[in-house]
Amino acid sequence: MNSMNWLVISPEILLLVMACCVALVDLFVTHPQRRVTFWLTQASLAAVAVLHLNNFDAGTTAYAMQGMVVSDPMGHLLALFSTLAVMLTMAYAQPYIASRDMLKGEFFTLSLFSLLGISVMIAANNFLVVYLGLELMSLSTYALVAMRRDHAVSTEAAMKYFVLGALASGFLLYGLSMMYGATGSLEIPRVFDAISTGTPNKQVLVFGVVFIVAGLGFKLGAAPFHMWIPDVYHGAPTAVTLMIAGAPKIAAFAITIRLLVEGMVGLGQDWQQMLIVLSVASLVIGNLAAIAQSNLKRMLAYSTIGQMGFMILGLTPTVVSLNTLSAANGYSSSMFYLVTYVLTTLGTFGLILFMARQGFEADEIQDLAGLARRNPWLAGVMAVFMFSLAGIPPTVGFYAKLAVLQALVTTNLIGYIWLAVVAVLLSLIAAFYYLRIVKVMYFDEPVDEQPVVGTGGMSTLLALNGAAVLVFGLLPNGLMAMCRDAIVKALST
Repeated sequence: MNSMNWLVISPEILLLVMACCVALVDLFVTHPQRRVTFWLTQASLAAVAVLHLNNFDAGTTAYAMQGMVVSDPMGHLLALFSTLAVMLTMAYAQPYIASRDMLKGEFFTLSLFSLLGISVMIAANNFLVVYLGLELMSLSTYALVAMRRDHAVSTEAAMKYFVLGALASGFLLYGLSMMYGATGSLEIPRVFDAISTGTPNKQVLVFGVVFIVAGLGFKLGAAPFHMWIPDVYHGAPTAVTLMIAGAPKIAAFAITIRLLVEGMVGLGQDWQQMLIVLSVASLVIGNLAAIAQSNLKRMLAYSTIGQMGFMILGLTPTVVSLNTLSAANGYSSSMFYLVTYVLTTLGTFGLILFMARQGFEADEIQDLAGLARRNPWLAGVMAVFMFSLAGIPPTVGFYAKLAVLQALVTTNLIGYIWLAVVAVLLSLIAAFYYLRIVKVMYFDEPVDEQPVVGTGGMSTLLALNGAAVLVFGLLPNGLMAMCRDAIVKALST
């Protein structure tokens, strides 16, 4: 085997080259709309997406960079979804950032480098590569949050994000160093082998896992490591909030699988208990706190915490009665849940961007009052997104929740069955604040009687996004099969 094997990382190489090209080309773009930069960025992302799709279809697993990088179907599928999420984010964000003097080359370049960090994390087979990708993604998003330098709230959000992000990175790095000290290796497969033999010090391993789960909890936005999400979602420009709410969540899921499942499944009974606590705490704190919010972005931030709690539930039934027979079912349901959640949240924030205009952010719940009169089509699309987040059929959110609950119940263990019951009850609480949005749009008197009019391109995108939420809800088997196939192949190598 060629120990370097540059072809394996060809999507990441292309992304790096095109990010540099976009930065250089933008220096010569004088038009204020920066259409050349925008379309070059979208073309680059499309090319990267095609490479990931081709590699996923190949269905093979290969290693590169002396075993530090892995190319497998799960990695390519997650990288494909991340790339598509960034493409959609760019399309939604362009009119918004143009009206706020943020349409600069830095936005596109930083977004591409953030995606590069995400791609590196997803393909990591070594602790150092995980951390390298994490820092590249994090530093890019910190800068994006602070792009409106004259905006006090955005600057404050960037500072909070940076400080808490550095703390979480420290937790993760310290946990990884403990793992290295106990197993003597930075390579994830060798860590798995060392733990399986039972020779390392168990106390050191568990201590390391605690810090690793804490770091992952921050990146996922799970309670009690959620404190950054409401302030950053609220304070960041809505276009950047959309960037943070999408692809980085997929990256956090990927390194959770790489580290905990592929590297430390031998400690599954230890980190499972931690994930159960994180998931229940996230469902309780996220859903209860969201009820009290009047700001739409803050409500969606707390909603994200609750949604991540539900997603983490699927990661808990991994080692059941000392076997891993139900693992693939749980992981694939979590992966499906995450992908469909990102699809829905992109549309939700995209609609907020659609309604925003110069001097008006459309980020208060009351801003949606009477939307059904001002733009019936827009209110209908938003209702579809809210129904999906609440888990109401026939939207994809219903099937995603059902898949996670089914993964819990089929373990036939009373503890997991009670966990499913708790999740359902807390989802009923969540339905209240999602349906409140629908009530405000259809039954409240509008504050502004002016019709909501947007660009044709964004209208089409929102329509396609809403249609995808309905289509995957009615026909979920294709996407679920892709997720299951990717997980099974990742676990078998």
